[in-house]
Amino acid sequence: MNTRNALLVLADGTTFEGEAIGWDAPGGITTGEVVFNTALSGYEEIITDPSYAGQIITFTYPHIGNYGVNDDDQESARPWCSGVIVRELARRHSNWRSQGGLDGFLKAQRVAGIAGIDTRRLTKHIREVGSMPAAFGTASETDLKQAALDSSGTDGKDLASIVSTKEPYLAGSPEAPLRVVAYDFGIKRTILRHLVGSGAQVLVVPAHTSAEEVLSHSPDGVFLSNGPGDPGAVSVADELGKLIGEVPVFGICLGHQLLARAVGCTTFKMPFGHHGGNHPVRDERTGKIEITSQNHNYAVDIESLTGKAELTHVNLNDGVCEGLQVVGANAFSVQYHPEAGPGPHDAAYLFDEFVQLMTETK
Repeated sequence: MNTRNALLVLADGTTFEGEAIGWDAPGGITTGEVVFNTALSGYEEIITDPSYAGQIITFTYPHIGNYGVNDDDQESARPWCSGVIVRELARRHSNWRSQGGLDGFLKAQRVAGIAGIDTRRLTKHIREVGSMPAAFGTASETDLKQAALDSSGTDGKDLASIVSTKEPYLAGSPEAPLRVVAYDFGIKRTILRHLVGSGAQVLVVPAHTSAEEVLSHSPDGVFLSNGPGDPGAVSVADELGKLIGEVPVFGICLGHQLLARAVGCTTFKMPFGHHGGNHPVRDERTGKIEITSQNHNYAVDIESLTGKAELTHVNLNDGVCEGLQVVGANAFSVQYHPEAGPGPHDAAYLFDEFVQLMTETK
């Protein structure tokens, strides 16, 4: 592999030396908001998760790419992340499922990356000062610094509309006993597999579909998907409010935040978010601890739940709201990803709870 020297420059001027991998971005500059992910594996699922739109993913695990890539592990038709940062990209990949190498995948999918970065130092810096815009590539340090300063990050951006499907489509058998309408704010393929596997035919609709159109399909339930960006910039929350009380509703990640906003709760941006596969969450209803997969930079303000929703799950690392139940309605949501199985499958029961609600109210 030919080495191409590259730099990573954060908006605060912090600079790292490395080497370019993946796609050659125009002008040798890639920009985005830098976040870090602590998962030990699943790099292909992470890179193809639409929730990372507008962000540059730093992998804290030092060796990335060792088992290659394959079509089955992709969570969407294409990656939406701005780029990737790794300590060491595996020079060889080896796995019986592998269909190619990560570097080739990044090139084919037009995703730029930078390797050789001291990701431990970078992660510690982000933990201290928070996520921020950055630029990396083969351009000069001066140009990269200016590009980082010019980048606006993800604040105030409705990125869900960008990654969402443009037209409705069906998943699952028409003979399925349950019918679900799923809002696509950046829906992952694994979520669709769980819903279909639970006995539902799923109609996936664009992010800004009206409540009237959703109800016209007579669904047994409505699903609110994961997705990227600022929930405060996604105006569909008012429409979601019209669904509450009409039909069972289940939300994940951005869908959780939008459900909260639909009933009058507030959201805020976290310093560096939760991104990884081993976050401990307590179910406040049972006291059970779940090990969860997470990917979000925004969260629901627990203080804003009063009288509108009940806290059902809490993050044991920092006390952030991880789940809620709308008062007086069959509507609930979680901040984490119950469909993801990075090892434990502790949270898969939530899909069963959704099916039970739909069955009882059908």
